[in-house]
Amino acid sequence: MNVYGTSQIRNVVLLGHGGAGKTTVAEAMALLTGVTKRMGKVTDGNTISDYDKEEIKRQFSISTSLIPLEYKGEDGPIKINLLDTPGFFDFVGEVEEAVSVADAAIIVVNCKAGIEVGTEKAWELCEKFNLPRIIFVTNMDDDHASYRELVLKLETRFGRKIAPFQLPIRENEKFVGFVNVVKMAGRRFTNLSDYEECEIPEYVEKNLGIAREALMEAVAETSEEYMERYFSGDEFTQEEISNALRTFVIDGSIVPVMMGSGINCQGFRVLLQAIDKYFPSPDKYECVGVDVSTGERFTAKYNDDVSLSARVFKTIADPFIGKYSLLKVCTGTLKPDSMVYNVNKDAEEKIGKVYLLRGKDQIEVAELKAGDIGAVAKLNVTQTGDTMAVRTAPIVYHKPQISTPYTYMAYKAVNKGDDDKISSALAKLMEEDLTLKAVNDAENRQALLYAIGDQQLDVVVSKLQNRYKVDITLDKPKFAFRETLKKKVKVQGKHKKQSGGHGQYGDVIMEFEPLGDLETPYIFEEKVFGGSVPKNYFPAVEKGLQDCVLKGPLAGYPVVGLKATLLDGSYHPVDSSEMAFKMATILAFKKGFMDAGPVLLEPIASLKVTVPDKFTGDVMGDLNRRRGRVLGMNSDHHGKQIIEADIPMSELYGYNTDLRSMTGGIGLYEYEFARYEQAPGDVQKKEVEARAAKEDE
Repeated sequence: MNVYGTSQIRNVVLLGHGGAGKTTVAEAMALLTGVTKRMGKVTDGNTISDYDKEEIKRQFSISTSLIPLEYKGEDGPIKINLLDTPGFFDFVGEVEEAVSVADAAIIVVNCKAGIEVGTEKAWELCEKFNLPRIIFVTNMDDDHASYRELVLKLETRFGRKIAPFQLPIRENEKFVGFVNVVKMAGRRFTNLSDYEECEIPEYVEKNLGIAREALMEAVAETSEEYMERYFSGDEFTQEEISNALRTFVIDGSIVPVMMGSGINCQGFRVLLQAIDKYFPSPDKYECVGVDVSTGERFTAKYNDDVSLSARVFKTIADPFIGKYSLLKVCTGTLKPDSMVYNVNKDAEEKIGKVYLLRGKDQIEVAELKAGDIGAVAKLNVTQTGDTMAVRTAPIVYHKPQISTPYTYMAYKAVNKGDDDKISSALAKLMEEDLTLKAVNDAENRQALLYAIGDQQLDVVVSKLQNRYKVDITLDKPKFAFRETLKKKVKVQGKHKKQSGGHGQYGDVIMEFEPLGDLETPYIFEEKVFGGSVPKNYFPAVEKGLQDCVLKGPLAGYPVVGLKATLLDGSYHPVDSSEMAFKMATILAFKKGFMDAGPVLLEPIASLKVTVPDKFTGDVMGDLNRRRGRVLGMNSDHHGKQIIEADIPMSELYGYNTDLRSMTGGIGLYEYEFARYEQAPGDVQKKEVEARAAKEDE
């Protein structure tokens, strides 16, 4: 593939709901630009972007794929770096990585399905990152799909930005062409996306007038001169219209709506023209970072005449094709066989060959200019989010903003002895997917796997099995309860053993009471008078306590909030020892703790749930059922409410799935551990019984 300059590059991300047809759009564009000779199908498992075994098996995208296309534009050839992203919400990390390097977006909407949750999320992402966008309506070949109805819904939902650039032409209930609203001309499809001019049908005239008027109003708003001409009835030239629309599309105040049929590969020639004409090249933007040598903010245009800087936005660690770091060159030119400086890791890395990835294929290139996206293989220390530069100009760019995973399960190896293999395989998967986390919970003796949702966890289990030949099972996690006491008690613990020669003798009288501080396991004091227990045995008494609070007698959970005072006791000049006093303390603790009104404490989380207004009743009702206490509700001023609540951690198990089903997938939540509170009687009873059952086993 040729080397392209910054002004010839278009970095475009495909966004939309799962199943809207993003991968088919990518296939159609690949066919038209000569990348493939025939269109692959998701159902046949032969598309360029869904090449992973899991994607072929499940028939949906799991990872973001890069498809570079070469297109003969109006002013010369351009290169389109198409980023095909997953539509399912569990793989949102992949979408966030792709959006972080895109300069524009195509939101794919299925005409029959209409505006779906994924459409709204795609729009919100574009708003957040200020991305110019085109809405591309697929499935126009379905005669039951109403384009006019969809455009009205888009206008209602997203406002006056929505501008239909095309209207459909149907004959005998078939989609045969479109009217170009900008050029006021009819187009009839001939072969695939090729078309010829045709008459504008009468039935389109009314809608065409409305759409055209809206576009002309938008053009008039670009300057006072245009506004005066518009009101005096002057016609704008085609060039004036195109330039004005380009300005508005780039700044996001107009969002064109275009259409096509993915299956019949219709409408994509015009989409490619629109990408060339209306989408910005990277040199319209600045890259913003920090100059490490001065600590000051750094901004620069995407420019290939200066020293190199690039940021890694994604890592592929596939056992079959190897490890690739996908990067966007920000300044300068990336060349093969060069040394670069990883600013985040303060380490030099050797760049071997420089590649473009097209699905799973690697295409070697002579160099990558600023603004372009490519890949390098086998870097030693570089990870997603790292910045590469030259040592004399150490710039750090911001890492992609990746969603935090809140869904988790406990996992175990199916086969003993696989633990090392599993941890090394998980490390590779975590390198690829930043929304995946493996955590060792030493307290509950369990390994936890965090992800965005259950589907992602299911994919991880499958990848471990197929890629790395190790099996794990997922289970409900154990929750970190605590034990404490409610009353004050005084108790004796005596350890006496005679067994030929030296015996063992330790005797303590202790007082146990609530400390009033649940952050501290215990405090030990002594109030012994007259040497009834010699001072040299005090550390042994405290050691006994230390051992006891690790695992309480009620249900085997750590003890907190205990004040223990050594009051009295007795000793034997020959048979007493540190071990004997430690054992005496343990006996006193076990008896005293169970007499002092022991209770179980459960971890409480501070929860924030963000949902559209219409779902607040359902969500609050569900939180009450989960023993949650709703503390308040605030508007985010974008039609959503943020519900704040305290809720037991154990009740958040499975919450992700339930929240999605209540809100159609649009609800989001986050939480953090807040404190411990006394568990209700039924919860305590269940935990104590579970402990007893375990011990019986």
